[in-house]
Amino acid sequence: MTNNLLRRIQEHREHKIGGFSKKYKCYKLVYFESTKYVFNAIKKEKELKHFLRKQKIELIQRENPQWKDLYPELLKN
Repeated sequence: MTNNLLRRIQEHREHKIGGFSKKYKCYKLVYFESTKYVFNAIKKEKELKHFLRKQKIELIQRENPQWKDLYPELLKN
């Protein structure tokens, strides 16, 4: 969860944040959701963390079947 998605993506791409993305070199944004309310974002993040890998893949496939990097599109907006 973040209040600034563009900044957060840049931090990951510049290796400023440790964890899963740095360890496995995952820097492509293939899925995100936005919400107006912090409580809803926290609730959704907790829900997604409990998803099995298969469920996460199905979610991405449904929303972004080509697994294209969404970051360049965000930069345009």
